[in-house]
Amino acid sequence: MPIDLLAIAAHRDDVELTCGGTLLVAASRGRAIGILDLSQGEAGSRGSADLRADEANRAAKILGVSVRENVGL
Repeated sequence: MPIDLLAIAAHRDDVELTCGGTLLVAASRGRAIGILDLSQGEAGSRGSADLRADEANRAAKILGVSVRENVGL
């Protein structure tokens, strides 16, 4: 699937916190949006990696993201 805009961040939730509004606007204008998370958030201070995955998937739906992947570094 072609992606018009790809946001890459170190941790799950970084994209939402830094450029979520931009992605939301782009998706509302018909752009295909992708998010690439580099880690699973297992070292985070709030919640587990599983909880962060669930939150990331729900956020992607709200933002209208076409594809979200995690490389698991």
